[in-house]
Amino acid sequence: MSLRINDIAPDFTANSTEGQINFHDWLGDSYAVIFSHPRDFTPVCTTEFGAVAQLVPEFEKRGTKVLGVSVDSVDDHQKWKADIGKLAGVPADFAMIDDSDLTVAKAYDMLPADYYLPTEGRTPAHSATVRTVFIIGPDRKVRLTMTYPMSVGRNFAEILRALDAVQKTDGVPIATPANWVPGQDVIVALSLDDKAAEDRFGPLDIKLPYLRYAKDPA
Repeated sequence: MSLRINDIAPDFTANSTEGQINFHDWLGDSYAVIFSHPRDFTPVCTTEFGAVAQLVPEFEKRGTKVLGVSVDSVDDHQKWKADIGKLAGVPADFAMIDDSDLTVAKAYDMLPADYYLPTEGRTPAHSATVRTVFIIGPDRKVRLTMTYPMSVGRNFAEILRALDAVQKTDGVPIATPANWVPGQDVIVALSLDDKAAEDRFGPLDIKLPYLRYAKDPA
């Protein structure tokens, strides 16, 4: 069964480019972005890992750890890092795990439907992890998921924006509107009446009785 929002993210132990990782222990008090890709030394994956390498400081500012997942070995990951760094202009300073036994891919339902076809006629391509993304909270719960086909590279600026929105609304009675970016107005939850909302968030911009904006609480 697919993981759903607020499910506890499955724990696992795996070898990585940063040593053995026990996921729940490794997470600590941080958020995490887990993202899978089909194979090392492939074109779209290399551009994606380069994008993540460039964004590592931004994830660190947000108290977030990044974890790449693929079926390749740690040795392959270490060799591939040279290509990623060459493309990105910065080193790939984040963990990449060896999931050659598909333990993580199965636990997080990262495999395409073709994986479940009968073994006869099934090729390695059918078992390649699709481009999935999970944002996990410090409470080990799944906060957000995204899935892309293998032919479509991810927009990591959007993943960073989504992380900002998850963190902004975490445990606070607000939501973010379409296309929100940090600094823009937020939506106040209907659990607060107008007075309670103004007392907490300041003046409201009431567009509709059920759509009330407030300034982004820094």
